Amino acid sequence: MIDEFGAGYAEVIAKDLVLTEHGDKSGEQLIAAGEDPKDVWLAICRQSGIPKSRWHGINKSKPKK
Repeated sequence: MIDEFGAGYAEVIAKDLVLTEHGDKSGEQLIAAGEDPKDVWLAICRQSGIPKSRWHGINKSKPKK
């Protein structure tokens, strides 16, 4: 999140962005409840309109299985 939003704004996003696909909870709440941080990040990406090319980090492609 820091790479995408910067340190200060990443903290705001984690605390304040309501993720509708996860029952209107914040990323911080979801992680505290045991949700996989990767799933939370991808929900933030979708909700924030981050291009898919940046979902796996700057200058990184989707990991191969």
